[in-house]
Amino acid sequence: MPTEILMPALSPTMEEGTLAKWLVKEGDEISSGDLIAEIETDKATMEFEAVDEGIVGKILVAEGTEGVKVNTAIAVLLEDGESADDIDSSAGSAPKQEASSNAAPAEASEQTAPAKGHGRGEGPATPAPAAPQKDGERIFASPLARRIAADKGLDLSQIKGSGPRGRIVKADVESAQPGAAKPAAAGAPAAAAAPAAAPAGPSTDAVIRMYEGREYEEKPLDGMRKTIAARLTEAKQTIPHFYLRRDIRLDALLKFRATLNKQLEARGVKLSVNDFIIKACALALQEVPAANAVWAGDRVLQLKPSDVAVAVAIEGGLFTPVLKDAEMKSLSALSAEMKDLATRARDRKLAPHEYQGGSFAISNLGMFGIDNFDAVINPPHGAILAVGAGVKKPVVGEDGELTVATVMSVTLSVDHRVIDGALGAQVLDAIKNGLENPVAMLA
Repeated sequence: MPTEILMPALSPTMEEGTLAKWLVKEGDEISSGDLIAEIETDKATMEFEAVDEGIVGKILVAEGTEGVKVNTAIAVLLEDGESADDIDSSAGSAPKQEASSNAAPAEASEQTAPAKGHGRGEGPATPAPAAPQKDGERIFASPLARRIAADKGLDLSQIKGSGPRGRIVKADVESAQPGAAKPAAAGAPAAAAAPAAAPAGPSTDAVIRMYEGREYEEKPLDGMRKTIAARLTEAKQTIPHFYLRRDIRLDALLKFRATLNKQLEARGVKLSVNDFIIKACALALQEVPAANAVWAGDRVLQLKPSDVAVAVAIEGGLFTPVLKDAEMKSLSALSAEMKDLATRARDRKLAPHEYQGGSFAISNLGMFGIDNFDAVINPPHGAILAVGAGVKKPVVGEDGELTVATVMSVTLSVDHRVIDGALGAQVLDAIKNGLENPVAMLA
């Protein structure tokens, strides 16, 4: 029977995407690993690789279609000996979705609903089984592999995938040992439905009526803006934020930075204040390891390395690329990596693993002249540091005399479920000490 090619989940949080471009056409022969389409997620356009071999029998979703749900059939793949006549009526008669910049998220219909009977044919009219999971994580397997596993009674969670990104393919299932047999499912009551979320403000119609007679331009939300809105709403509704503020004197850092940049000029390296902030935060998380943690629903995960995310503004939104093992890297290495990540973020060329993860984030609006602000935590991070501009201010020196210093105001937003007040204060103090004694950060 023909195999359906499904809309892939290209990141752990992806629920839908835009089929930006087909790289194959009907009748083309493809092999595992071939690039067949470009998929636009909420933050990046990524290439989609085939996991099975065969002939593209029918394309079900047109280029440019937005809001295609993960696991929606987007094309039909024919195996050896099969022809277009073998495509079942539900797939063969499904009209292609029209490309539209205003397309609504795909509704459950004949062409977009999860296929019946293991993804092919009519089968019994029962809901499609949930994607297999292992330790709470979704298991990725090709439709053909899932069908063979079901026919042989194999448990996909016991099979190691050899396809792209660990996806289970036909060969893995066919070579699986009998020990991978699926255990009998114990009867379990259906999970209680989650309570409906409270509406977030007035409805669209109510807002439009409110501004009748006023001139305005309607701006449809793209995938990135929808995701940002959803995640920030989730963060403010579910994370118990509290805020810690400190003033940091930058004069020693600015003097040290000028000396280093003069020495590094021949190598084409120019360190920014932000590079020092990244390093100071990374070292502070090592000094206060209990704060290097994330919220995981029913537990806290305490990380060993300092993986620090840094907010990068782009047109229409922002990315938070993650500098992994930041405590181990030199200032020049952090500077080069940050410049590369920021450049590719603005071009929307980052892969999901480059902007997901981390335990701590930095948002620096000082370059825009902002003195201080409170940042919203990016879940599941435990904290985020909001950085303001360095401004010359009158201060009392150690000798008690009034003097002028360059002072930077920072605010640490903290998830109280992960980090208590005293622990947050220790982290912020460690960051302050690092920035006011920059030479020690190189020791």
